Amino acid sequence: MNAFNQAQGTTALACRALTCIIKGQALLQDVSLGVIPGETLGIVGPNGSGKSTLLRLLAGLQAPASGELWLDGLPLASLNRRDVAQRLALVEQQAETADAISVRDAVELGRTPWLSALAPWSSEDQRIVQQALADVDLLHLSERRWQTLSGGERQRAHIARALAQQARILLLDEPTNHLDIQHQLNILGLVKALPVTSVIALHDLNQALQCDRLAVLHQGRLVALGAPETVLTPERLQAVFGVQARWLSDPLDGTRFLRLTPL
Repeated sequence: MNAFNQAQGTTALACRALTCIIKGQALLQDVSLGVIPGETLGIVGPNGSGKSTLLRLLAGLQAPASGELWLDGLPLASLNRRDVAQRLALVEQQAETADAISVRDAVELGRTPWLSALAPWSSEDQRIVQQALADVDLLHLSERRWQTLSGGERQRAHIARALAQQARILLLDEPTNHLDIQHQLNILGLVKALPVTSVIALHDLNQALQCDRLAVLHQGRLVALGAPETVLTPERLQAVFGVQARWLSDPLDGTRFLRLTPL
């Protein structure tokens, strides 16, 4: 069953023939895929392959030149922004603010889609924000001003905001960017353990091996979709990334990983 046929009810997020053209340049061309509820789908590809563009299109923040999108089996265009925000959260690479706010203030913004005159801020909202801060190891910095944070700390705060949003689908654009190795591993482990559907754009191919499936983008086109070891073949890695690759196994536990070297 292809992504288009699945989109009417068995995928959390799906697109068909998605194309994005900006200033006459095709950033994404004829991409079709479906994201299975509960899975972690990784998106990999060289710089400029269309990873960030695809995430923005899936989130409804950018309009495609052509193609169709579904969220929870419904046409994305039929949903208002509040409906989308209650179902889906996006963490972008470069999401900054000039406002003089604290880390806690930034994370509390994640509760906005759930607040209204009939549902004002409550102790439950406070608990959710507190848990989100704890999940990304930022409780000790919760009262710090945004402008004083390092790049990695800001990245974790963005992820905390998305967690506070409590959307069933998380889209993350290189969430480990700027993070030290400890927090990289912690964040990826956290996302993997959450009871949500997640789509993650990643640069590190060995980190991408933790995903259930991988979508490989090259020059704006989807060239492979499937289990990591199935799609990351030495031949494809040479054609797409311009590197030589060998699969190796950890002698301690047999875990498979990639050794990448220049051509």
